[in-house]
Amino acid sequence: MYGAHPTHWHRPPACLPHDQLERPPNGARIIVAGLVLVRQRPGTAKGVIFITLEDETGISNVIVWRKMYEKYRRAVISGRALKVTGRIQREGGVTHIIAEHIEDISPMLDELVQPSDPSGAA
Repeated sequence: MYGAHPTHWHRPPACLPHDQLERPPNGARIIVAGLVLVRQRPGTAKGVIFITLEDETGISNVIVWRKMYEKYRRAVISGRALKVTGRIQREGGVTHIIAEHIEDISPMLDELVQPSDPSGAA
């Protein structure tokens, strides 16, 4: 089935779909995963990086404070897909995930293009 989102078939265990981010209470620790759509590091943000992740159900906004960026720099800069553990923050009708742990799960994307049968048969 072409055109489906990669996370439709291959969501990392324990990850909350983005369309369910309203369920946990404010401050709850959650795990999300998705394709990196946007990385922003505004000059006025004092080293904070904003990442937009997408899964098959929607998008989520991740805030990466300077200390977390320094710790997970490689994943933040080069990851095509990320798994983020963090706390939900709701303010003014906007939901963010404050990153505590960031993992580059880009290799999962590579697995999707590999034939499931080594002989090439479907």
